[in-house]
Amino acid sequence: MELLSFFCLSLRYSGVLSAYGLALADVVEEAQEPCACRYETQSFARLDERIEQLTQRCMDALRKHGFSSAQVSCEVFLHLRYDRTDCALMVSARGYPSSAQSCHAGDFRSAFMDRYLKEFGFTIPERPIVVDDIRVRGCGRSGVTTQNMTPNKQGPPRVTTVTQCYFDSGYLDTNVYLLEDLSYDHNITGPALIIDKNSTVLVEPGCEAELTAGGAVRLSVGSGAPWALDTRLDSVQLSIFSHRFMSIAEQMGRVLQRTSISTNIKERLDFSCAVFGPDGGLVSNAPHIPVHLGAMQETVQYQLRALGASLREGDVILSNHPSAGGSHLPDLTVITPVFRPGVAGPVFFVASRGHHADIGGVTPGSMPPHSTSLRQEGAVFTSFRLVTGGQFQEEAVTAALMAPAQYPGCSGTRNLQDNLSDLRAQVAANRRGSQLVGELIDSYGLEVVQAYMGYIQSNAELAVRDMLKEFARRRRQQTGYLQVQAEDHMDDGTPIRLCVQIDEQEGSAVFDFGGTGPEVWGNCNAPRAITLSALIYCLRCMVGQDIPLNQGCLAPVSVLLPPGSILHPSPEAAVVGGNVLTSQRVVDVILRAFGVCAASQGCMNNVSFGGEGWGYYETVAGGAGAGPGWHGRSGVHSHMTNTRITDPEILERRYPVVLQRFSLRGGSGGAGRWR
Repeated sequence: MELLSFFCLSLRYSGVLSAYGLALADVVEEAQEPCACRYETQSFARLDERIEQLTQRCMDALRKHGFSSAQVSCEVFLHLRYDRTDCALMVSARGYPSSAQSCHAGDFRSAFMDRYLKEFGFTIPERPIVVDDIRVRGCGRSGVTTQNMTPNKQGPPRVTTVTQCYFDSGYLDTNVYLLEDLSYDHNITGPALIIDKNSTVLVEPGCEAELTAGGAVRLSVGSGAPWALDTRLDSVQLSIFSHRFMSIAEQMGRVLQRTSISTNIKERLDFSCAVFGPDGGLVSNAPHIPVHLGAMQETVQYQLRALGASLREGDVILSNHPSAGGSHLPDLTVITPVFRPGVAGPVFFVASRGHHADIGGVTPGSMPPHSTSLRQEGAVFTSFRLVTGGQFQEEAVTAALMAPAQYPGCSGTRNLQDNLSDLRAQVAANRRGSQLVGELIDSYGLEVVQAYMGYIQSNAELAVRDMLKEFARRRRQQTGYLQVQAEDHMDDGTPIRLCVQIDEQEGSAVFDFGGTGPEVWGNCNAPRAITLSALIYCLRCMVGQDIPLNQGCLAPVSVLLPPGSILHPSPEAAVVGGNVLTSQRVVDVILRAFGVCAASQGCMNNVSFGGEGWGYYETVAGGAGAGPGWHGRSGVHSHMTNTRITDPEILERRYPVVLQRFSLRGGSGGAGRWR
């Protein structure tokens, strides 16, 4: 694979570009007004009239600056969105000429649908399009040319002198040229200096320069000898790829936050994004919600087993069922397979999991404290095709979100529009992740990218093995045993027991939760994916290196969960509390077994309320336990939760409530060893 080259231009007047550019810069005038009409045949006459008026306003303003009509050009933009959605796009019809089904300014419908498909990965063909705003941008151009035609001189470029310049490889002989002596057919190979009256251009080794007919210097960067990257491990490239994969997940998260509308996702950041390999194993994630990240791997791998070869490009899968790797029902996971031409199956997966404030069930907020079965906790999706062939399945997903109303005492979702908007936002985030993965493969090749994916996971595995070996060595010296145990109890007395047997030679461990209490007649049951999330989080915390949290962390360990227990409940057991309470207790038990720190508060502190047509849910956090050399912390999100707390101003603005008091309860954490 050759190193990518790129080009840049050094203008003749670059040394005085600010002043020169200001003198010749275009003058822009914009006019905008709200519209609030549908983009349809009946509205075209009104749109054309308003566009003409705004265009005339821009023309008049630019004439006052001294521009003639011939120097002014105008471009029309419409702020468009699908009806009953919240994400609008400012669209230009440039490249989309008008037709009988459009207004005179251009075919904005086609331009909008192409842009929407590019941004979000789907369209809604039968949905009306709404025009929120009309904008006209007028541009007055000075008409003064900045080009100075360079004469065509015969012969090679004349070297004025040779000097010594210092580069990465040391001092090198560097030819010096005067710009006035060069012709536009001359090529200058670096290292070289090109000197003009107002500027000096450095051509580095491995680069080339040539003059354009207009007198500018065109630099070709990276045009030297090709540099190859193969599948062999390189430590520098390992770090680069690790950060590239993490950057993809982070950019997915930014898109999700920007395009969502619910308080839970937009304000509290209760979501996670990650990249997965072709086997569904976690490759890299952004630093989002720990309880999501370990469980999402289980969800992706379940879809691979369930759907397999039936997955097609343009498909997006929705899932939240605990037996399919879900944490609890309000956490909806959207999965997009990434395909490449000539490859039969997905080469990667990208996924986003977001907590929806309400998906139906017996109480607003879909976090019932008294639920005893899964159907009471809201809508259920196992392997639901949210997008098929690039089309968002709004009718089908709406029916599924309203389905809980068929059960006694239950309701369908109370925030349908929020659900649909946030699901579209998750699809858009996945679309961005898919694009970035594709760009990475375009740059390095599929074989290289997948090779470094494996190296990243192997690096995490090696780090965990080293940690287990070091712990086993210290444990053997102190006690003579390589086995550790810990136990904690839920509020109803249900035990969570853990016995860890460590192999010092291999750096592996068996985490045996045998003896843990049975599935409860309540909702504190934690699906298997929750325990795996807690374990991978704890292992990552105990590793003394900066490694991404991925599938490799779990490679050295085996997990034994007794079926029918509170940590491996039946498929229809209520689990909504297991995600937010039991998960924290599992973390406390694991960290206690390794003697890392004191227990946390042991719960995410959930608050949920609502009424007909709306529901609110939030985790308000608690305290984090102390450790050797540091105090505990009060009022922070710890361990399995990493969200924000909703600002009081946002809470009161978006919900019909007034917050009277929000504060820490003094002394509620109790005394520690030192205070």
